[in-house]
Amino acid sequence: MADHHFPKLFSADEANSLIPRLEVLIRDLQDNAGSLRERIQELATADDKIDSMRLQEIVELHPDLKGAASRMAEIVGEIEELGCYLKDIDLGLIDFASEMGEDVVFLCWQYGEREVLAWHSVESGFGQRRPLPDASKPYLN
Repeated sequence: MADHHFPKLFSADEANSLIPRLEVLIRDLQDNAGSLRERIQELATADDKIDSMRLQEIVELHPDLKGAASRMAEIVGEIEELGCYLKDIDLGLIDFASEMGEDVVFLCWQYGEREVLAWHSVESGFGQRRPLPDASKPYLN
């Protein structure tokens, strides 16, 4: 794993201590993403060019979207400042770099889980996650 550098490595307990904060951030992120998506869909019915535009271009044309887009960027920044990796907004997936034996792996948490229950290798993803040895209950999948 020498080719991977992670600024912070978490224990399961350290990751679990962040879950209450992450739940608030993910809920806020999902709410803003939903509002933004709905508004862009409304705009797309009137302007079919919207579908081929990048989000930044759409926001520049429609300043009323700036609030939700800015809040999403702030939330992503907060998650990254905690040392976590946001993997999917809609599923609410967060990874935490961690040491498992000699390897660096990702502890994997999904919004709605009470604690970190699973892990996967750095090269794999959510679909290949496996339960932590001392997880208290099965993880969502």
